[in-house]
Amino acid sequence: MTRRYCFRDVLPFTAMVSMECINVSLNTLFKAATLKGMSYHVFIVYVYAVAALVLLPAPFFSRRSTVLPPLSFSILCKIGLLSLIGGSSQIMGYTGINYSSPTLSSAISNLTPAFTFILAIVFRMEKLAFRKSSSQAKVLGTIVSIAGAFIVTLYKGPRIIIISSPSAPLNQTLHSANSNWAIGGLFLTAEYILIPLWYIVQTQIMKEYPAEMTVVFFYNLSVSSIAAVVGLITERDPNAWKVKPNIALASILCSGLFGSCLNNTVHTWALRIKGPVYVAMFKPLSIAIAVTMGVMFLGDALYLGSLVGATVISLGFYTVMWGKTKEEIVEDHGLNSLESPVDHNVPLLQKHKTELV
Repeated sequence: MTRRYCFRDVLPFTAMVSMECINVSLNTLFKAATLKGMSYHVFIVYVYAVAALVLLPAPFFSRRSTVLPPLSFSILCKIGLLSLIGGSSQIMGYTGINYSSPTLSSAISNLTPAFTFILAIVFRMEKLAFRKSSSQAKVLGTIVSIAGAFIVTLYKGPRIIIISSPSAPLNQTLHSANSNWAIGGLFLTAEYILIPLWYIVQTQIMKEYPAEMTVVFFYNLSVSSIAAVVGLITERDPNAWKVKPNIALASILCSGLFGSCLNNTVHTWALRIKGPVYVAMFKPLSIAIAVTMGVMFLGDALYLGSLVGATVISLGFYTVMWGKTKEEIVEDHGLNSLESPVDHNVPLLQKHKTELV
């Protein structure tokens, strides 16, 4: 029971929080790299190519270690659709960060749980019964998390504390760049509308072909190919495809290994284990993580709005987690009842004697 609890609850929770921390760090590193002149179209091609290269052995090991259905043309087409959605969302997202900032990206990510929740209900992947406390908790928690994210975005409030950091020059560079938050916000909104659709399609694929690393390998290979076609059209300068051994190369390698490879694999695994709504609910945490990392590593000032918003996000997040946990407990109890039926008409002593015999 303890092992199953760790695998079904503790491990997914820890993995998803870790991935959100990594994502915020990678977005900040990407922003710094683009300010040095790196093209985000070229960046996407190289990042997904690195991830595909790392996962190249995955299909061979997956076929040997587990019994899988044949990799049919239908599944490959669905992976192609997933790649088109994922590639488009990445292009939108990196374009948005290029025009704005990683903090705005984290703020707008609060749209993900709401859209995912709606799509999951439409595709009958989530059950919604308003009379049940678990469903009420999920709806209320989603609304509260979104409200908390908007508090962080729209309400600044008085300054609470400022921490000097050796990374302050990076912070000054990030904020001194010419930016257009309106255009960036539009691109980021488009990204976080596409991401819930990515979750839904990926969950459907995992039901038919439950091999995370193999699916993610073909996904990364397809996204890299799609991004290469787009990049060749948008980037006519051959020098844009040359990567120097500086922060651009570090950003590509880190994003390829920890983003497109590790992050996509963990998300795919969590989608198979817990479903799309569970995975999406960790997105609002990214804004709290972005604020915390900004204070600790970039020397940003901590404002009252950030503190209040992060607290509200946490309350909403744990409310949804409570609702999901309660649903799973009820489902597990129902499965156990079906697996071990009890004949209530047989006296307890008689059953005990029968078991002894």
